[in-house]
Amino acid sequence: MEFEDKTLVCQDCGKEFVFTAGEQAFYKEKGLDNEPKRCKECRDKRKAARAEKETTTQQ
Repeated sequence: MEFEDKTLVCQDCGKEFVFTAGEQAFYKEKGLDNEPKRCKECRDKRKAARAEKETTTQQ
């Protein structure tokens, strides 16, 4: 199956981002069926917030 770059809209910030053909192939290989809902910046922010929350609750 050939993949083509797709332009998606981030559900958090509303910015458009590209879901590349390579990323799509990776998702398919890993068995991930859903497309990403957030751009890289928002994913990184959420990941950092979760990590900080986990650190805070462990103390």
